[in-house]
Amino acid sequence: MINFWPSELNTKIVDQIIDIALEEDIGHGDLTSKAVITPATIFTGAMSAREEMVCAGLPIAGRIFTRYSKDIIWEADVIDGEKVAGNTTLARISGPAIDLLTAERTAINILQYLSGIATLTREYVEAISDMDTVLLDTRKTTPVYRHLAKYATRMGGATNHRMSLDDGVLIKDNHIAVAGNITEAVRRAQKAKLKKIEVECDNLDQVKDALKAGADMILLDNMTANQMKEAVELVNGKIPTEASGDIDIDTIRTKAATGVTYLSVGRLTHSAPAVNIGLDWSHRV
Repeated sequence: MINFWPSELNTKIVDQIIDIALEEDIGHGDLTSKAVITPATIFTGAMSAREEMVCAGLPIAGRIFTRYSKDIIWEADVIDGEKVAGNTTLARISGPAIDLLTAERTAINILQYLSGIATLTREYVEAISDMDTVLLDTRKTTPVYRHLAKYATRMGGATNHRMSLDDGVLIKDNHIAVAGNITEAVRRAQKAKLKKIEVECDNLDQVKDALKAGADMILLDNMTANQMKEAVELVNGKIPTEASGDIDIDTIRTKAATGVTYLSVGRLTHSAPAVNIGLDWSHRV
């Protein structure tokens, strides 16, 4: 039995998401379960992986059930971040059948979604595990679910980039366009006493401008592997480099081989397919 709450998860944020998700799915009540199941009926079951996957969100799934009904007992068999084979039992659950069936879909949906992110992330991490480049996620997340999605990428082995706009400085192309040029954009950020100023660059000339302006980190955006290699050589280890754009499982090793410090991949959170997880009832009282 593994029942603990990860320190990385903010219970206030998670509970807000759970409450909204339950309200969305239940509405005024589970008409079907209340009609065909007696209140005294007790179910015992097991939640299982139906394919190979990396777990993420098991404590959240358990919290969904127990937050909905204090009469539900949830016991996890594996921990988040663990890679399991198909047919592995993830958790065991028991309690009033009506309550279990009412909360079931919300719990499975979130668990499938987060485990899908963790599973895809692990695939990318393993693809460059013998290289020095660090895999980052992005802010390309489903609205409201960012806290959970970025938790899932960590369970997959990635490192979080900015959690929100107040969690780091990244001067992007539109900032540069409004400010006039990279030099002026960096100057304004420095004047505002901002730290760790990262600048997005589309070409080598912009890389030179960012270096000269005093950027603390450079993002190489949508560059080819050859352009990235030239940019890394130009930076020459003075500051960290990050690359984004056109990075998938087929190109990630080539991009990492350019020597960039970080690779940020949006598809980890915006395109990860949900994994297949089921809840099977084994006993009824």
